[in-house]
Amino acid sequence: MELKNKAALVTGGGTGIGRATSLMLAERGAAVIVNYSRSKSEAEETVRLIKQKGGQAAAIQADVSQDEQVRSMISAAVQQFGTVDLLVNNASITRHIPMNDLEAATGEIWDDLFDVNVKGMFYCARAAASFMKRQRSGAIVNLGSIAGQTGIGSSLPYAVSKAAVHGLTKSLARALAPEIRVNCIVPGAVATRWWEGREAQMSRLAPNLPLQRISTPEDIAAMICSALEQEAMTGQIITVDSGQTL
Repeated sequence: MELKNKAALVTGGGTGIGRATSLMLAERGAAVIVNYSRSKSEAEETVRLIKQKGGQAAAIQADVSQDEQVRSMISAAVQQFGTVDLLVNNASITRHIPMNDLEAATGEIWDDLFDVNVKGMFYCARAAASFMKRQRSGAIVNLGSIAGQTGIGSSLPYAVSKAAVHGLTKSLARALAPEIRVNCIVPGAVATRWWEGREAQMSRLAPNLPLQRISTPEDIAAMICSALEQEAMTGQIITVDSGQTL
């Protein structure tokens, strides 16, 4: 699938991997809806950067954990760009808790992480799929994490939520076929604001990288775009981690 002239929604599109993906989609000719929850200035800056290069973009606020806000966001995107062809479910949150501190993993933290990281991706996929189905084509990429494969990450609830994202990807791929493809990109350690000030912790989680480099947001964005373009692939969990889990 060519990305040119497609309408792409990127959740959490104002920062980190989301911003890199928004910019790369725009470079490939897509009109980009940059979703944000609280990062308004960052989302508007991402839109400005896209428009500065002659691209089409708009920022839309929505908390992806709230189904009604998601449906309103999709409706606003369709009103502005005609449809939603592509969805990048990037918005995620975490809490930095030692893996062995089970008492710190409160019910509230479990709910917060699952509401955004898992249910939020489902809500966005469901709302976008209704428009993709009408045109009989569409592509969705969910952002997983190697924490969901290894069980090690910023916190135990985060790792479990990402394992759920991997499962959600396979279930959606079956539920939405043949019109809509659904795949999952699984980053390892990525140099984003999540890890600012926690470089030592990141190094402990990724001590022996065969490629001897921490991934950049642009590395992950390039694979997201490739997955959106690939018409013969669905239900796949693709790891991009500089060999971290090798």
